[in-house]
Amino acid sequence: MKTVFLLCLLPLIGFSQTKTTVDLDKKYDGLSLYFYKNTLRMLNQKDDKEFDELIKDIEKMRFVMINKAKSKFEKQEYGRLKKNYQGEKYEEVMTGRFDGRQFDVLLREINGDVKGTVILASDSSSLYVLDILGKVALNKVSSLFKVLDNSTDIGGKVKDFMTGDEENQKRIKEAMEQVEEAKAEEKKAAKKKSNN
Repeated sequence: MKTVFLLCLLPLIGFSQTKTTVDLDKKYDGLSLYFYKNTLRMLNQKDDKEFDELIKDIEKMRFVMINKAKSKFEKQEYGRLKKNYQGEKYEEVMTGRFDGRQFDVLLREINGDVKGTVILASDSSSLYVLDILGKVALNKVSSLFKVLDNSTDIGGKVKDFMTGDEENQKRIKEAMEQVEEAKAEEKKAAKKKSNN
């Protein structure tokens, strides 16, 4: 059942993500969760109008979490990470602290319209990245993290990943591999169909 839910969270991994986020996840083997607008709405179990307002301009989102101790993520790597996003035309617009985490928000604009948002949050043990196709009101960034933390299913997966529950990590990785395989098969079938 947990695998089925995770597969629901990972519908078609191929959406627009920054190269920096993709490379970060590959290098440090983090936990990645993918959300579309409808998936985010499912998190709103209390029909909270503020949450609906928070996600209204999000088309797609990738949540990556890196366990710093396990992955040996060094402090100086955080600065390089921000520079890599800036190399993809993201501009740092906000930095601050909330609940013991350092937050940095970077935006990519085209003709004054925000097309992408990257939110980095770092504490002593973890790095969190929200790579968003769309935008979030800057004064609501911490609210989005709270919702993700408080969602029973997501929070459980995050806690399992961070505490090193190897059996759960194995199931999560297997589910992600199955999604990747299905996606590859889908691409292969589409290519074969277009060649005919």
